[in-house]
Amino acid sequence: MSSPSSPEAPEVGAGAPLSALLIDFGGVLTTPISDAFGALSAEAGLAAGEALSLLAGHEGARTALREHEEGRLDDEGFEDAFAQALAESGGRMEARGLLARIEARMRLDEPMVELVREVRRQGVPVALVSNSLGRNCYARVDLDELFDVTVISGRVGVRKPSRRIYAMACEQLGVPPEQCVLVDDLEHNLVGAARLGIVGIHHRQAGETADRVRELLDLPATTTATP
Repeated sequence: MSSPSSPEAPEVGAGAPLSALLIDFGGVLTTPISDAFGALSAEAGLAAGEALSLLAGHEGARTALREHEEGRLDDEGFEDAFAQALAESGGRMEARGLLARIEARMRLDEPMVELVREVRRQGVPVALVSNSLGRNCYARVDLDELFDVTVISGRVGVRKPSRRIYAMACEQLGVPPEQCVLVDDLEHNLVGAARLGIVGIHHRQAGETADRVRELLDLPATTTATP
């Protein structure tokens, strides 16, 4: 994930079919990030959106998130900084286990996970491009089963919306950026990818996203797994 604030930007699209899929994790293959942080706010005794807003508006939390996503701050360091930000806002939350609380509230969106499987069954290469949040963020999925390539910010030292992280994913897939489509729930991540010519889908709801992915990749409206 990354800072929740983002510029308004239209979804970009292309007339010709594309040939590869880049996809986010938190908020796309899981339930919305805002839901998880809303529950955390309630547990800390804060207003519904306050915990998430701290990641954009509180200097300590914002810096800790950036360093954590770039692999320069470990889980415990981020938890300490975020717990301090929550306390300064009048909340109460133990630092240890804070990331686990967030992860527990980010349930897999099974239709979106199945969409990834469907796309791969059709022979389309898929890359996970994700800003990491905790060392156990991806423990609920088999990365090798779902993705041809995984580009995770904490492992590569670059986070979205930097163009470099998208370029890494395209290079590892062996597909030019202009032949790729990115699914992400944050508009500013799509804006960063669009600078390389990557087509963006702003994810809001699984059915709508699946239809758009099939349209752009020129896939059948529905597919059936081979027995």
